[in-house]
Amino acid sequence: MHKNFKNNEKVCYGRGAFGNLESILSEQRNGGFFVFVVDHYFQGKELEQRLPATADDVVRFIDVDPHEPTTDQIDALRDEILASKGIPAGIIGIGGGSIMDIAKATSLMFTNEGSSTLYQGLNLIKKPGIYHLGVPTISGTGAEVSMTAVLTGPEKKLGLKCDWTVFNQVILDPELIATVPTDKWFYTGMDTYIHCVESENGILNNAFSHAYAEQAMKLCRDVYLNDAAGQTAENDDKLMVASLMGGLSLTYSEVGVCHALSYGLSKILETKHCYANCIAFQHLGDYYPQGVAEFNKMIQKHQIVLPQGLSKEWTDETITAMAKVAYNLPHMWRHAIGEDWQQKLSLQDIEALYRRM
Repeated sequence: MHKNFKNNEKVCYGRGAFGNLESILSEQRNGGFFVFVVDHYFQGKELEQRLPATADDVVRFIDVDPHEPTTDQIDALRDEILASKGIPAGIIGIGGGSIMDIAKATSLMFTNEGSSTLYQGLNLIKKPGIYHLGVPTISGTGAEVSMTAVLTGPEKKLGLKCDWTVFNQVILDPELIATVPTDKWFYTGMDTYIHCVESENGILNNAFSHAYAEQAMKLCRDVYLNDAAGQTAENDDKLMVASLMGGLSLTYSEVGVCHALSYGLSKILETKHCYANCIAFQHLGDYYPQGVAEFNKMIQKHQIVLPQGLSKEWTDETITAMAKVAYNLPHMWRHAIGEDWQQKLSLQDIEALYRRM
């Protein structure tokens, strides 16, 4: 395995780093306009007043709860802006993983014809997108460094995945995650932790991916398990770095069983990704015994209550539909189980995993 992956071109990190946004964008404007896609949580709040948007720029506040980004949403945003103003100089995503995925996907669709459904998969994008910059306001998804923009389409939940998806620039300002509610702070942080557990436990793990995972997991333990664990300024600093490192770990390795199952939960039941990971991961002790044991300690320390017995309310048809979504992610199963995963795992086996939940 020799991946030649593209990393972020530039990273600006530190408290107050958001204040550099205007000067960074001024180098890219070239007389054009920018599109800002911002989590609707910030509409009417201080952050809105700090956006360096001009009268020519387009600002869209987007509600990503409860729905994750869809191919229809990306296509509509692209078509609307092209029809009214033409191709932007760049697009900026300010928010959590879903907002950043919207920015990444839309940047690609400004230069690639047709529906984004045509490009769900690996290296299907034909042309580089426009300049795109990410500002995470919640940490854990790794979207700020990932080469994937995950979209739910009519047929499948699958990312636009290529080198051109990666942000040209990210701004990591820990001050922006201070207001994250405790439950979301936990669920998104666990996405980072699970990224690392799955990256480490599979056939694609290597010294490069291990180095990032090892440090990211150490930071997660500081944030969620140590005596000073909790939502503090110091821990926000650590979590923001852990998120980026966890994303880099899986980029050179892969995710596994938990993420495959969470895709089914998200596609069929519209369960938010990080929460879906937590729902699934607690039941995967036979695949990730050490990771699940440590995860359970984090759950107890922060008094997080995850639902039990969900599958009792699901029909057989629902479980089969989720299992089909998960089964059709062969790269994840191959990493987790081996090259011969199809001989070791059937659709019925995946259904049984959902029945644990």
